[in-house]
Amino acid sequence: MTRAALATRAGVSKNTLMKLEQGHTRDPGVLTVAALCRALSMSIDELVTEARSSNPLSEAPAMTYGIVSIGYEGRTIDSFVADLQEAGVQTVADVRLNAISRKPGFSKTRLRQALATAGIGYEHLRSLGNAKENRQPFWDGRVEEGRRVYREALTGPAAEASLDQLSDLARDHVVAVLCFEGDAEMCHRKVIIDHVVRTTAVPVASLSL
Repeated sequence: MTRAALATRAGVSKNTLMKLEQGHTRDPGVLTVAALCRALSMSIDELVTEARSSNPLSEAPAMTYGIVSIGYEGRTIDSFVADLQEAGVQTVADVRLNAISRKPGFSKTRLRQALATAGIGYEHLRSLGNAKENRQPFWDGRVEEGRRVYREALTGPAAEASLDQLSDLARDHVVAVLCFEGDAEMCHRKVIIDHVVRTTAVPVASLSL
């Protein structure tokens, strides 16, 4: 079902639906949720049960090793670090090509300092960054195209070494894979995480807002 078709069936705007899909609306309201459930022929109970089964934040603290996926979109540095601590994260693996940000606290030096204060390690795996020219597909809905191009970039020796490093970290303790996007489905880090999980069978959770 297309976004336009679902929006029409549920009686909500496409813009509202897009914000919900991308995690930008923290409290959509019970009426909106109910309308979307009716449009999708499911109950609210079914929706909640499915959400709880897909590695929710509440399950992340129980992990002793594995991967948590996190984006800093919509977060402050303080809330970001607090969420990592709650999840038991011991290392942050930054998979941005360039570890700089206009958001206070999320450029490499400041981020490393904030994490160190909380007792969390930091690794910048630059070779796992997504090339600038391959970001547009993720932004305008051509996600599979972006993933295909990115997978090809992971075949180089530097990227393979970083994937091995990330796998070793995930087998030893809880490591957070960090990029900007709040929704991992719209970010290249999902390809990274899927690869590590496929090759190492470590548990994975998502720290969403």
